[in-house]
Amino acid sequence: MTARREQWYEDEAGPLVRSYAVTGGRTRSDTLGLDLITLVVAMRTAREVAGLEPEYARILSLCQRPVSVAEVAARVDLPLPVVKVLLSDLIERNLVLFRTATPMTDKPGKHVLQAVLDGIRKL
Repeated sequence: MTARREQWYEDEAGPLVRSYAVTGGRTRSDTLGLDLITLVVAMRTAREVAGLEPEYARILSLCQRPVSVAEVAARVDLPLPVVKVLLSDLIERNLVLFRTATPMTDKPGKHVLQAVLDGIRKL
């Protein structure tokens, strides 16, 4: 190791904050089953909730309309596991609602297949 001191920041980027610092050391939040295509929507705005940390406020601002977990992660520029933990916190605080997609193992009902067939016939 050199005598030169390591720098934990860049002049342009600002100070470096590790992901585990943002989530309080938590790395997983599997209790809710959030995946990439899970849709989330905010129940309140960031201004309505006092004392929100910046990451939570930014996520609430992005979720004013339904968006996927993947889109939230891309827009806040944080790793997906970190975003899942933060979203789980917001869901547990009743600030965000989520809706998971129907599992691919579920077969469509007969009425759905008939509606698709009828739609194709009308073309």
